[in-house]
Amino acid sequence: MAFTKKTIRDIDVDGKRVLVRVDFNVPVADGVVGDTTRIKAALPTINYLVEHNARVILMSHLGRPKGEGAEPQFSLEPVAAKLAELSGLDVTFVADTYGDEAAAAVEALEPGKVLVLENVRFDKREKKNDPEIAKTLASYGDVFVLDAFGTAHRAQGSVVGPAAYLPAVAGFLLEKEVSTLSGLFAEPKRPFVAILGGSKVSDKIGVIDRLLDSADTVIVGGGMAYTFTKAQGGKIGNSLCEDDWCDRALEMLEKAKKNGVQFLLPIDNVVADDFANDANTKVCATGEIEDGWEGLDIGPETEKLFADAIAGAKTVFWNGPCGVFEMDTFAHGTKSIAEAIAANTECDSVIGGGDSVAAVNKFGLADKMTFISTGGGASMQLVEGKPLPGVEALNDAE
Repeated sequence: MAFTKKTIRDIDVDGKRVLVRVDFNVPVADGVVGDTTRIKAALPTINYLVEHNARVILMSHLGRPKGEGAEPQFSLEPVAAKLAELSGLDVTFVADTYGDEAAAAVEALEPGKVLVLENVRFDKREKKNDPEIAKTLASYGDVFVLDAFGTAHRAQGSVVGPAAYLPAVAGFLLEKEVSTLSGLFAEPKRPFVAILGGSKVSDKIGVIDRLLDSADTVIVGGGMAYTFTKAQGGKIGNSLCEDDWCDRALEMLEKAKKNGVQFLLPIDNVVADDFANDANTKVCATGEIEDGWEGLDIGPETEKLFADAIAGAKTVFWNGPCGVFEMDTFAHGTKSIAEAIAANTECDSVIGGGDSVAAVNKFGLADKMTFISTGGGASMQLVEGKPLPGVEALNDAE
């Protein structure tokens, strides 16, 4: 599907100061970056700008600081060092974002060099989209580039603010994410199978609704499946359930029937007597979970049911695990989904951000997927058909 906004290809960046909002919200422990996926995803845009002689100023958030000043555990300094290591570029870090030190570092930046500003969320005005923040950031650049798909659904200071003051275009990552996820619904190869997991129906209801208008098969697993089971009169024991969403779940099942969409729910579950890796477990038919037990993974018969549906697909979209995959005891169902997608070499597979990405990485199957989104919340909003504020703020393509 054609991308409707200008990109960095459409603008002259030679010698210019290019302010880039990237998504470097990566896991950092004791100054060590744990996962470099998002840093690597930003490299095509950064490299393009450097090759075209731009002065590249990068900004991002990391974690959830209080917004009352610097918090060392959320500093972007180790991320800047990892960027330099991965890219081989000349990268400078400045421990300031909106003050004189940042302004001086921008002023001193030479063409073809990269500067990383400190965490934009060290100031609470960032989340409030304060215009003063936007003006300050915009003063650092001649051009604004949004390449942070993972935060494009948030109307915050560094995401949408500079677009009010500078020519604003998309980076390559943002362009690819939006085009791929939008195109998924415009012209999917069929059969189109969508797999949704995770804990809450309320988080995914808009996504399910949209998928029921476009997919051939919708598979629901994870904690949210127990709301559907209870809605249909099944016993779910101590399993996760949103009681106030049971009626809506029944409406979804009715819509699937009306639209001729196959709606697959688990037929058996791995249940446990405690939310713990070493809990007692057993396999239990769906709708027959006793009190004192909770479903924490799909069962072996469900794995086969879901894998068969995936095997016949030409397009697969997956968002959300089918169990508590972080605990090895309850990871088998999610792993079976990932393996089934990887085994279908005939399908276009799109992994919609969040825990699904963590899962395919955990199981070493990321290179077997066609496209892996870097943004969970943003990808879900796009799949739902809602506009992303960050994208909306960019200049339209001619």
